[in-house]
Amino acid sequence: MTLIRKSSEDCRKFILSNVEKHPAEIAKKVADKFNISRQAANKHLQHLVEEKILAVSGNTRGRAYKLAPMVSFNKQYPLSRKLEESVVWNQDIKPLLGVMPDNVMNIWHYCFTEMLNNAIDHSDGKFVDIEVNKSAVNTEIIMHDNGVGIFKKIQAKLELTDERHAVLELAKGKFTTDPANHSGEGIFFSSRACDDFTILSGGVYFNHRIEHKEDWILEANKPSAGTTVFMKLQNHTSRKLKKIFEQFYSGDDIGFNKTVVPVKLAQYVDDALISRSQAKRVLNRIDRFKMVIFDFNGVDNIGQGFADEVFRVFANQHPEISIQHVNSNADVENMILHVNSARYRLAELLLQGSEKK
Repeated sequence: MTLIRKSSEDCRKFILSNVEKHPAEIAKKVADKFNISRQAANKHLQHLVEEKILAVSGNTRGRAYKLAPMVSFNKQYPLSRKLEESVVWNQDIKPLLGVMPDNVMNIWHYCFTEMLNNAIDHSDGKFVDIEVNKSAVNTEIIMHDNGVGIFKKIQAKLELTDERHAVLELAKGKFTTDPANHSGEGIFFSSRACDDFTILSGGVYFNHRIEHKEDWILEANKPSAGTTVFMKLQNHTSRKLKKIFEQFYSGDDIGFNKTVVPVKLAQYVDDALISRSQAKRVLNRIDRFKMVIFDFNGVDNIGQGFADEVFRVFANQHPEISIQHVNSNADVENMILHVNSARYRLAELLLQGSEKK
């Protein structure tokens, strides 16, 4: 009996972990995984439906399963200085989430209050809609305000030519349109605390997923008004907020002084990273950090001007900043080596000149 119960529990865990990716093929996936018949797999699915853990739709041949909502909440709040994110959290959101591990509740507390505070202080909107959906596996929180749009606001603040450039600034971290009252860390760390974090605003959306090596900037099919923030987190993740913060400490300094720049975000469609102006876009504001890691994941090649501006010109101007790079292919690596060799030759010539004097 113990073996049977253990096998059933393994099946349930597999179903709950995979049903979102394979809603129509989950029975076959279970049968193949555990070497059981489709009929036996369907029995496990039926039990989960009866327990209201899964929801089912369609007929026998077109049947599809999904996680059933255990909690479903939607409420609109007027946006004004009288609205306090801590009050909304304690009165409405925290009780909805129910019993969760402390580390999960800490992440939700941080992410929710940071994102709602952004809407209150920065959106210039009239209202914010908040939606919460909790299943047996994960929880989603969605916020939508009818304000000016976060990317448009950053574009205006920095006088950027394209709102897509605003996404790159958010990905670096330490950006805020109100530096006197905000640190600019909320979106950066919230995007790394959640399993899935998306901002949709205007004609573009920014996405960071924990299982992906890179951030994504994509053009929306239809421009949207205001700003929508989507956050998703497993109910029993082992991730801890403190550990996430510590990933971006540099040396013995306790503070947000290290960043990873997803270089691909500076590249749009087939727009190769060739020019110095593109490099300067990537370099904007990184002098605020002590360590900068350029992530070239998804970048096929870079031009000499781009590489020279980042790894020679900027590096010489800011010797106090540790500049590193990761996930570079052979072409990118060779170009970086090329400009670095020129940098080191220049340094040797300058040293020789000073010794002669």
